[in-house]
Amino acid sequence: MSEKPKIGLYWCASCGGCEESVVDLAEDILGVVEAVDIVFWPVAMDFKRADVEAMEDGSITATLINGAVRTSEQEEMVRLLRRKSAVVIAYGSCAHLGGIPGLANQFDREQILRYVYEEAPTVSNEAGTRPSTEHRFNGDRATLPSFHHAVRALDQVIDVDYYIPGCAPTPKLLKQAVEALLTGALPPKGSVIAPDIALCEECPRKDSKPEDLHIERFHRPHAVMADPDTCLLAQGIVCMGPATRGGCEALCIKGNMPCTGCFGPTSRVRDQGAKILSSVAASIDAEEEADIIATLETIPDPIGTFYRYGLPGSFLRKSLSQSS
Repeated sequence: MSEKPKIGLYWCASCGGCEESVVDLAEDILGVVEAVDIVFWPVAMDFKRADVEAMEDGSITATLINGAVRTSEQEEMVRLLRRKSAVVIAYGSCAHLGGIPGLANQFDREQILRYVYEEAPTVSNEAGTRPSTEHRFNGDRATLPSFHHAVRALDQVIDVDYYIPGCAPTPKLLKQAVEALLTGALPPKGSVIAPDIALCEECPRKDSKPEDLHIERFHRPHAVMADPDTCLLAQGIVCMGPATRGGCEALCIKGNMPCTGCFGPTSRVRDQGAKILSSVAASIDAEEEADIIATLETIPDPIGTFYRYGLPGSFLRKSLSQSS
């Protein structure tokens, strides 16, 4: 009887939704557990770093790493898991693109620490005390991970073999990836395991999108009652569908909410935010500069809207030359 494939899962800088998405396999998870040997999944089972260090290099068949890399501990762990794994998969938006944690790259490390520990309205810290990476007391030594200067997507730190997009990935995509691993029917290295088409292609409202949009102002989704049968962009609601990869089954659209871009761009798009910016700019129904600016100002958070998941790898990314 051949040995079962060894699988690892690890959680870096993210919300934990990707960890929960594994359980979303429902009864299919029973088949996965039967077919593989989970050798590292610290959020669900009692595994230690020492367990991984003791493994032979390349002995883990595949490790799914979710979350961006922000701290020294996360960087150490992903480098360790890269060495021990034959295949590394960036699982979910944060590992794939940097994700929502990557929006922190709008600010430098000092700004973040000062706000969190000194200036936030809920903080009472007159002494300005901050955590230190090392503390000694009575001969004992306690340590904390250091906080890097920038948030990085997984492939900005280690070599990544495959990507499963989404916030969080759908059970269908996870099942496809596991089946590919088990059968050896893997796509070329570097592939995103999802259809390479724009979300608009699978949108149930695509037939209602006019050939030419004439947008006079944009609306935030919570401020209007969107028509559930009409293209959201045509209603003046920013929808990232034209710049986003399909494969999510248009779940947000079916819930009458716009796409926020969590599947990232298709292979033909270099910068997801720039792509949708171009589309939006071409759709504004104004010719005078003042009118164009007035329309654009109805989008209160352009970076958070257009680069919600992909800022670390975008044209707007901060310099990563000092990453530690």
